[in-house]
Amino acid sequence: MFSRRHPFLFFFLIFSAIISGTVLFVSLLLAIGTSGTDFISGDKVGVIEIKGVVVESKDILQQIKEYREDESIKAVVLRINSPGGGVGPSQEIYREVRKTIKEKNVIASMGAVAASGGYYIASGTSGIIANPGTVTGSIGVIMGYTNFQEIFNKIGLKPVVVKSGQFKDMGSPVREMTKEEEKILTDFVNKIHMQFVKDVSEGRSMDMEKVKLLADGRIYTGEEAKTIGLVDRLGNLEDAVEWAGRLGGIEGEISTVYPKKEEMPFLEYLTGMSIHQIFKSIFHSSYSSSVSAEYIYHP
Repeated sequence: MFSRRHPFLFFFLIFSAIISGTVLFVSLLLAIGTSGTDFISGDKVGVIEIKGVVVESKDILQQIKEYREDESIKAVVLRINSPGGGVGPSQEIYREVRKTIKEKNVIASMGAVAASGGYYIASGTSGIIANPGTVTGSIGVIMGYTNFQEIFNKIGLKPVVVKSGQFKDMGSPVREMTKEEEKILTDFVNKIHMQFVKDVSEGRSMDMEKVKLLADGRIYTGEEAKTIGLVDRLGNLEDAVEWAGRLGGIEGEISTVYPKKEEMPFLEYLTGMSIHQIFKSIFHSSYSSSVSAEYIYHP
């Protein structure tokens, strides 16, 4: 009777109910798909992805900590697809990995590339697995900047610098570097390089002198890396999960969980990168106008 008297209102109510039901159903599916461990019972392997240039470590540190404290997570896989990045962030993640392996195994699964800072992080795990063609190694530090002095001279710009000490503007892009400044920066790079060598030696239980011989900045294939001791096994992500799960005492089929993904801004959804990451990517592709030491592989 109601539908005959108010056909349009009846249609609107039915349509609204269908839309509301669809939205709720889709939301439930999305919640299940991104809920971390909430909808998967039993023992699991947690998978954390480290992708692109390592700019900051906050999110990765939090994810590692959560998986370390979650009793249902019996082991962790770090899926690394990174050419490295900042010295500080790489070292922070390495430290968190070293804390975690005291409580549960962490396996590094190296994808297309896990070089420099990417390898730094992997070296701290319980074991490393790579593809035969994975770009790895590049153990070293790079520091570079662009000098604009000639351009400034041509267009008539004269930079004015007021500084509090002799070396405050070391690496200035508007003048030549002095021999004394070059020595200071070289010593600085060498010290950071030795931190890299020391941590790889510790993480991989390798002789320091052997690591020094391998740490000349060159890259290796995954196959070569296995031969020289930088990688333990050859295989893919599924092999890494299997390895981690068995080390964690999981029998039968191994379930995996990933950290819950936060909703992305529209631009990040389209590009797969945040605004911050986009600018950092541009920064790393052409260096910077200021000096910065990096654990990064520049092809």
